[in-house]
Amino acid sequence: MRESRPATVLVVDDEILIRAGLAALLRAAPGLDVVGEAADGHEAMALAAETRPDVILMDIRMPVMDGITATERILAEAPDPKPRVIVLTTFDLDEYVYAALSVGASGFLLKETEPKRVISAVHTIAAGDMLFAPSVTNRLVEAYVRRPRRVRTPETPSLSHLTPREREILRLVGTGRTNNEIAGDLTVSEATIKTHLNRTMTKLGLTSRAQAVVIAYETGLITPRSPA
Repeated sequence: MRESRPATVLVVDDEILIRAGLAALLRAAPGLDVVGEAADGHEAMALAAETRPDVILMDIRMPVMDGITATERILAEAPDPKPRVIVLTTFDLDEYVYAALSVGASGFLLKETEPKRVISAVHTIAAGDMLFAPSVTNRLVEAYVRRPRRVRTPETPSLSHLTPREREILRLVGTGRTNNEIAGDLTVSEATIKTHLNRTMTKLGLTSRAQAVVIAYETGLITPRSPA
C-alpha cells in the first residue's frame, strides 16, 4: 500500500498537444508524479518497463502500436503490482474501448473530460478503486457483445474450472454490484467475496474488474438487455 509516495503516471498519446497538456496538468497536481511521456504503444511499453508507473493514461488509436496492443503486452509482461491503465477516447461508446477493457484496462476517460475530473480519476484508479459507475461499463459491454467484432479481442476463457460459487460471484460482478452488495446477497462477509473474486480472476487470467464484467457477458453468465 502506498502511503505518502506520490502516484506515478505515464502519459501516452500520439498528439503532442494533448500529451503535453495532460502531463503538465498532472505534474501540477498534488500527489501525482509524471514519470514519462510516450507517443505510441511501442514507446509506452519501453517506458512502462523502465519506470513501472502506478497508472498509465493510454490513448487507443496511435501509429506504430495501438493502445489496445500496448495495454495487453504491458499488463502481460509487468511484474506485480501491475500498472492500472486508463484508456483515453473521443467517444464513450467506442468499440476500441470495449477491446481495451477486454485486455485488462481498468477504465476510460473521454478526452474532453474537465481537468479536475482527470486528476480525480487518476487518484481514484491509483488507489485501486473503480474509475466509473458499473452501469457505464455494462452499457458499453452490452452495446458491443450484440454486434460482430471489428477489432481484435482475446479469446474468451472457459469457466469450466470455476466453482459454482465463483461463477455466481462473477455473474454478480457483471451486473455491476460491489463486493459489499454481493456479500449481502450471498449472506457472507465482504472478505470472503474478495477471496473468491481474487481466485476467480487468477484462474481466468484477469487483471481488472472491468475485464471481469466483459467475461461475464461473453460467456453468457449475463444476457444483454434488449434495447429500450
